[in-house]
Amino acid sequence: MKLILLRHGESQWNLENRFTGWKDVGLTDSGKQEAKSAGKKIIESKIVVDSVYTSLLKRATHTSNIVAKYINFNLEHIQYDWRLNERHYGALQGLNKSETAEKYGEEQVLIWRRSFDIPPPSLKNDDPRHPRFNSKFDNIKDDLPSGESLKDVIKRLKPFWSEYQNRIMNRFQNNLIVAHSNSLRAIIKIVENLNDEEIISVNLPTGIPLVYELDANLTVINKKFLEDSKTLKSLEKKIINQGKIK
Repeated sequence: MKLILLRHGESQWNLENRFTGWKDVGLTDSGKQEAKSAGKKIIESKIVVDSVYTSLLKRATHTSNIVAKYINFNLEHIQYDWRLNERHYGALQGLNKSETAEKYGEEQVLIWRRSFDIPPPSLKNDDPRHPRFNSKFDNIKDDLPSGESLKDVIKRLKPFWSEYQNRIMNRFQNNLIVAHSNSLRAIIKIVENLNDEEIISVNLPTGIPLVYELDANLTVINKKFLEDSKTLKSLEKKIINQGKIK
């Protein structure tokens, strides 16, 4: 079976170099084109998708809808799960990354962004950016996050993954998850059995499907991006520059 992980297309706050987190930001025109391109690459690879899961955040749901239409997947069958939401960036949410680095120092901001278990400063409960003020999350019974490390995202995602793997195991179908940089990194850590240090250097570009071929035990047989090597090299440089914050 195949598991396809797709980070949503470029969002407006990706473009503006802001910490996005749970803020419901839409796609840019470029992001919409990335979603269309992802759908095209799935079709060209002759992969028939049997299930689509996504987060509650509209940059992911919009990407899912665009891809689903392109690959002729019924939009009514898309499954939504809040546990696939992006990492909550706490008090950093909405701030420009470069300006934040100037204020707190690049080293400190890199620790907040890239360490495995050190979260950013938390939002206060009365902060209007807190997810408890967003009606979209009213039905979530768990405690809503006010700031998360990658370790926290993995903990949040594990109940979803436990149910999900039981659902797809032994069915030998092809499954697509459209989500976010950190929720997908959490899945990658689990699927590839990476340690806490190895996952830190893993980055995902927007809008390019990552395809895992799995056996009946969900062990990775092979993985590849649905993109040509020249484009991937160019994206690697872009990702490295993004890691420098500036």
